[in-house]
Amino acid sequence: MEITVRPARTQDVKVIRSMVQPLATDRVLLDKDKVAYFEAIQEFLMAENADGEIVGFGALHVMWEDLAEVRTLATADEFQGRGVGGVVLNALLDKAEELGVQHVFCLTFETSFFKRHGFEVMNDQSVLEPDIFSQLLLSTDEGVAEFLDLARVKPNTLGNTRMIVDLAKRPDRA
Repeated sequence: MEITVRPARTQDVKVIRSMVQPLATDRVLLDKDKVAYFEAIQEFLMAENADGEIVGFGALHVMWEDLAEVRTLATADEFQGRGVGGVVLNALLDKAEELGVQHVFCLTFETSFFKRHGFEVMNDQSVLEPDIFSQLLLSTDEGVAEFLDLARVKPNTLGNTRMIVDLAKRPDRA
């Protein structure tokens, strides 16, 4: 199947929300207010098939000089298991490398998928220097709070796994 990845446009918010809402109901992804998707639209990449149909998407949120998060990675139900998620994830990781990011983390239930792409389960924040950790504590972003494993977000977590990849050790993408 031919898949093209492109930057998201504001018109894509409707599709993003329609695909996220059932996953949020199943507690796989967190839903956000519509305004949050518009505010973050520049972080999203969209996957389209040869017919121009959106078959998946994901976002890359930069947190610090060398740290970013993959957010809201999803594939349309009828295209699951056909490589769409891997294409989008690799495009997001490529984008992270272009931006100069060294580490990318995610919160996921799909640990085997992310392991195939070089991610490892993250037990602590040892990738962060103490001064960076202190600066990140000032962030109001809930994703940063999840990454830092702060107690204030624990009641709101989905019970997913924190994973991270060092892009310098990223597996061959051939």
